[in-house]
Amino acid sequence: MISLLSQNIFRFIGLVLLQVFILNNIQFSGYFNPFLYTLFILLLPFEIPTWFLLILSFILGVTVDVFSNTLGLHTAATVFMGFLRPYVLKVLSPRDGYEPGTLPKIGNFGLSWFLKYSIALVFAHHFMLFFLEVFGFDNFFSTIFRIIASSIFTISLIILSQYITYRK
Repeated sequence: MISLLSQNIFRFIGLVLLQVFILNNIQFSGYFNPFLYTLFILLLPFEIPTWFLLILSFILGVTVDVFSNTLGLHTAATVFMGFLRPYVLKVLSPRDGYEPGTLPKIGNFGLSWFLKYSIALVFAHHFMLFFLEVFGFDNFFSTIFRIIASSIFTISLIILSQYITYRK
């Protein structure tokens, strides 16, 4: 339990620092914005209570907002992602359910399951983030393209990070 707590604290700090100091400065023509900090919510244990998941999502979003000066955009998007996570996990649940103590990682469930899981949640996060940023349906197709392009870039980084940290 202590090990899992320390891993998640280290992951939180590491992902926020990586996002704020490196990834926020990467923009390819304004369409490809990587948001790797969403990996923190994706890798939380299955058994986490929903209320605690929402609190952690809120803290993660506020932290990124403070450093990015985005006035609650990341907070709203991460809380939305945290809200959807139990429903996505229920839809993707194996026939026997999830074993206690396992984490939602590629090594535990395979690439196909992890792709479905991360695509659903990252796309929802990006959808909320970019439409709140535009705050309207002006440039609708441009916003949709930003959502898709940034989601693909973010999911690619998430998959890459999973293979880099993968241990048997």
